[in-house]
Amino acid sequence: MASAGLKPGVPVTLRELEPSSEMFKQGASLRVTGILQSYDVDSAAAVIQDGSVSLKVDTQNLRDISFRTYSAYQFIGELLIHADNEAILQARIGRNVDGLDMNLYQQSLLIRRQHEAELCNSRTRRA
Repeated sequence: MASAGLKPGVPVTLRELEPSSEMFKQGASLRVTGILQSYDVDSAAAVIQDGSVSLKVDTQNLRDISFRTYSAYQFIGELLIHADNEAILQARIGRNVDGLDMNLYQQSLLIRRQHEAELCNSRTRRA
């Protein structure tokens, strides 16, 4: 069931989710990808990692997904930021992405952002 206020998950790397980042906003709808480091069945809490950066993911709303540590996963959800700047992604979608070339994926994000910036600039010039 889709909500009228539901926004698409903006693709970001885990390294971009630091408190000084423009992506680090309460309620931001994000798409994150990383390697599953741990999963607690009782709390439905997962921890994904990309390089030296990790993120806690609340998976309680996900169904029909089995978690395997050291496999790659992608989640779409909303970022919840606690008073101590600890971020947790409240996942609404999750999938296994084993086989995804993470370096190529990150390069594609950069190219996508460049293209979007060029589109925005060309629209601004026309207005």
